[in-house]
This record gives sequence, C-alpha cells and structure tokens, in this order.
Amino acid sequence: MHVQFIDQTLRDGQQSLWGLRMRAHQATPALGHIDRTGFRVVDLTGAGMFQVLTRTFADDPWESTDILINGMPGSGTRAALRTISVVGMGFAPDAIIDLWVRTFVKHGIKSFWIYDCLYDMPVMKRLADVILDAGADVAPAIMYGLTPVHDDAFFAEKAREISSWPGVKTVYVEDAPGVLTPERARTLLPALQQATGETPIELHVHNTTGLAPLVYIEGLNCGIDILHTASRPMANGPSLPATEDMIEILDMLGHTHSLDTKQLEPVADHFEAEAIRSGYELGVPNPYSLRPYQHQLPGGMTGTLKSQLAQHGMEERLNEVLQETMLVREELGEPIMATPFSQFVGIQAVLNIVTGDRYAVVPDEVIQYAHGHYGPLARPIEPEAADRIFAAPRAKHFATWERPQPTLKEIRDGFGRQISDEELLLRWSMSDAEVDRTIASGSVSRKSRAYTPDLVREVSELLAGAKRLRRASVQLPGLSVSVGRQ
Repeated sequence: MHVQFIDQTLRDGQQSLWGLRMRAHQATPALGHIDRTGFRVVDLTGAGMFQVLTRTFADDPWESTDILINGMPGSGTRAALRTISVVGMGFAPDAIIDLWVRTFVKHGIKSFWIYDCLYDMPVMKRLADVILDAGADVAPAIMYGLTPVHDDAFFAEKAREISSWPGVKTVYVEDAPGVLTPERARTLLPALQQATGETPIELHVHNTTGLAPLVYIEGLNCGIDILHTASRPMANGPSLPATEDMIEILDMLGHTHSLDTKQLEPVADHFEAEAIRSGYELGVPNPYSLRPYQHQLPGGMTGTLKSQLAQHGMEERLNEVLQETMLVREELGEPIMATPFSQFVGIQAVLNIVTGDRYAVVPDEVIQYAHGHYGPLARPIEPEAADRIFAAPRAKHFATWERPQPTLKEIRDGFGRQISDEELLLRWSMSDAEVDRTIASGSVSRKSRAYTPDLVREVSELLAGAKRLRRASVQLPGLSVSVGRQ
C-alpha cells in the first residue's frame, strides 16, 4: 500500500510530553522542515492549548496559531474539538462552539477532528455539519476503550453511521490510553474497515504500553493506510509512535510513502534540543506494563494525579489512587477514558482516597454526568455509587438542569462592549484577569525568542575562551553564534 502520515509533533506529541506548553517560538525553527516533509495533515492545536498559552505564558494563542500556520504554507492544518465543551470540563453553548469553528477557519485551520466519548451521535452530527458549512474538512472520531460494553460490534455500528454522513472524508480512530492490543486489533480494525466501506480510516494509537507499532502493523494488514505519528523526541511513552520508526517498518513490509525523509532529522534535532533547554520530557518507549489496561488513563492524566496528590503530601499513594481509578471507572458505567471523562474518574478517585470516605465529596461534573447531561451513559452507574452521588447536596439541582444555550448576541451583550471574536472566545473560556494580562504582555513575535540571551552569552564566552582558535562558530536549530579575535 501507499501509506500517508498525519503529524502529531505539534499537538498530541507536545500535549502528551510537554503538557501543551509548546510556545510558538519553540516550534518555529522546525516548521519549514515539517511543511516540506509531505504529511497529509499537520495536527496543530485545540482550545486546551489556548488555555495553557494564555494562563501559563500570557501568549496570545491566536497570534501563536497564526505564526505556526504561516510557517507551514504548504500544509493542511487541523484542530481538535469536543462536541459540547471547549476549555475545561464544563459545558459550552452551541453558539460558542460554532464560533470556535468559524474563527479557527478564519485563521487558516482546514480540518477538524471531533469526538464525543459517550457517542451522542446527533450532537456529533450537528458539529460535523457546522464544520462542513464553514468550509473545512471533518474527521469524526471513534474513541476506543477497553470495556465489556464497547465490543467490536458497538464500535463498528458507530463507525458505519459516521462514515454515512455527507462530507465525511475520513473516520478517525483513537486509542487515547494506549490499551488496544494487537490481538484485539485483529478483530476490531477489520470490523471498522468493513463498516466504513470506501471511507478511509485514520489510526491514532498512543504508545503507552509500547505496543502501538504492532497495532499499526495490524492496521496495515487490514488495509488502513493513514497513520498518526510524531517526530522521535515528541513520540513514544504516552505519545504516538515515531515517524522515523514507522517508516522503517513500512520499508520492511514493502509499503510505500511520499515523505521526504531528509526533513525528519532537522525536526528531531530541534525538538530534542528544545526539550533539553526547556526541561521538558523527551519521548522514550515505555517498558511494558499491565497497569494501563486497568486504569486506562491517558498519559497526561498520570502527571495530573501526581500533582494533585503532591498538594496533599500524599505522593506515595499514587498506586492506591490508580487502583481506585479502576474501581471508579467501573462504578461510573465504563466511560471511554478520554477528556473529560478520564478527568472525572481520576479526580473522583483522588477525592475518595484523600477524604477516606468514597463519594463523600462529588464534583458537579460527576453529578451532571450521572444525570446524563454529557450524553447517554454506556451502562447504568453501579447502584451503591449512584446512591451516594445522587445524595450529594447538588444532585437535586442538576436533576432538572438543562445546558444553557444563549445566542451569540446575548453572549456579546454580556460583555458590555464591542470585542473581536478572538477576544470573546478567550474571555468566555478564561478569566478577564488572564486575558487582560495576555493583552498587556504584547505581541508573541516580539517577546519570544528561540534561545535566551543567557544561552547566547554562555556559548559565546565558551568559544571566546578557546585559546587556539582565532575564529569559531556554533550552529544549532534556530541559532547561529560566531566569535573571533581581532
């Protein structure tokens, strides 16, 4: 087969390994190489990245997105969207979600992948239609989970429905926790292929257990020819398989591709140097473990749990929390473990451990989930857990609650002044203080540098101290330093 690649270096790679903290200047030196590699699509951004850029760095995420897109003029770029939420775990009205779509498209995003882990199909179809009407491509997702409820027939039925929607060019299949085994892939992937017919499947599997390349091979064996990968420093571990590794596998299996492999090394060199400079994690293959098959947490969630436990001085109880996560997931009806449901399960597990009294404290989002406000549950919540959840003080309030659906005009009027679509979306999603700080901090392109003045000075001093050299230079991705003696 001739296999195409979708690049995840700038989105899910850095989400899994860097916690969405990649700033525009940290990617800029590699953009030209990524653009010339020949990817089918470059997955680029999402509302969660906007939140981190604004809150952590006061970087304007719209300007940051423009920098990235302008640096890859020959590539189609993609954004991620949930069906009823954008930033955080709460709900967003349709007017806000639709404005995200139109504004992303205005800034050059040409494709979206969308997902709903509870498979509320009418809601997903509505968003797919909005994206198509805005002039972009849409790839609705089959989100995989290892549960007794979600068998091959369940996933195949959803894939068949998605592929029948007018305008859908590909069906996106994601295993966020990385628990799809090669054995299960041998039955699931052919079932999905048969269900989608002429509509191609994109395969996106996290390498949490180290088995994702084997799953990709099973996908190739049944005719799947679109693979999601990332540059080696941004791959593996909780991230996706490395592009370099999958190309070698394709060659050995006799498949072809159109990637310009000369572009891969400069990208890898740059992100390896940038990760080291910034103190971020480099992707390395995980040792095989059975634990992910129990808790099924996406890679980034484990770090979140460690942080939450550290706040309570309970870091040593991580294994206990992971065990509790498995129990909570089962009690809550086996939701697919991706945002926001992995967060619901993980946070409830932490609360159960920290308080010592299971379900004594229940977040609003878990109550809303139990009432079905996020969509149809895969199966009913276990009775004992349901009794405690519905006994929570806020449970009665949410029993008859409905997701607010203000119009865009009503939302605009609530700000009391004329603001751009871009600012409106930021202010709706984050606090005014965070947005004000971002606006006051100035242009991303002016305040960001790929390498700090301190690094330039240190390299220069090192070279200047080389007594036997009259002139020397150092070149790194995005940096060139030359020194010499008169």
